[in-house]
Amino acid sequence: MAVENCTVITDFTLLGLSGRKDVQQGLLVLFLLVYGITVIANLGMILLIRLDSRLHTPMYYFLSNLSFCDVCYSSTVSPKMLADFLSEQKRIPYNLCAIQMYFFGVFADVECLMLAVMAYDRYVAICNPLLYTVAVSGKICLRLVSLAYFVGLVDSAIHTCCTFRLSFCNSNIINHFFCDIPPLLALSSSDTSINEIVMFTFIGCVVGCSIITILLSYSYVITTILRMSSAQGRRKAFSTCASHLTAVAIFHGTLLFMYFRPSSSYSMDTDKMSSVFYTVVIPMLNPLIYSLRNKDVKGALRKAICTKLWSG
Repeated sequence: MAVENCTVITDFTLLGLSGRKDVQQGLLVLFLLVYGITVIANLGMILLIRLDSRLHTPMYYFLSNLSFCDVCYSSTVSPKMLADFLSEQKRIPYNLCAIQMYFFGVFADVECLMLAVMAYDRYVAICNPLLYTVAVSGKICLRLVSLAYFVGLVDSAIHTCCTFRLSFCNSNIINHFFCDIPPLLALSSSDTSINEIVMFTFIGCVVGCSIITILLSYSYVITTILRMSSAQGRRKAFSTCASHLTAVAIFHGTLLFMYFRPSSSYSMDTDKMSSVFYTVVIPMLNPLIYSLRNKDVKGALRKAICTKLWSG
């Protein structure tokens, strides 16, 4: 009877980050600036890597894929969020909500796995430099990136199908700024225990494999660095590792915080603040952390600017 009396929902309403108009105006300016920096920095990095032949190496191949993923990852959430700051009725059609969840899940998985692939690349480069061209050949690079996208496409399809097979009878108001799994599970009038098991299992496998790969890779990297005779080389290597691990800790920490708790313990207001880090902030920080601290990238950027100025 409950299913028969369930009203068919054609759209959802997103509450967003704040209901106060003055706060929304401030957030609009802030997140518009952040999204602009995200798109420009990541697309600029992709273009720079393509134009400079010195950056045609596996490390920068992975970096360009990470930058592409960051643009797509952020673009699944930010444009709708920015539009809602200007809208009185923050509605999203049922089908578009499912599409947003799907592509967000795809690029979230790819982002997670690309961090692991980049850690593996650094492990081979530092710990087994003589085998680098064999262990990270062009074919292997392509296979690793293709595998990351394959896992993302399949994993996100499973979560999206499981979530949108649920019934939403009591309300269509999502206490979030985008269509994510936890707020939709909290909104559903169906039993979500199976969904939680699926979420913990599949996301746990993706995140777990990524974290294990990163920790193992960097444990070997750090051991190798400690054996270096040059103090300057050790400081430089440790600085690079610290930056990478900081970004990894923020990204994986928020994922673990968001998705590995029972739905009864969710505090949506708190979770929305956490979601801002991995949906908006991390895609902006990645090109700064992985690129602008790199001398090769800085040199390529200066060369591109000088070439443009002389040609102009």
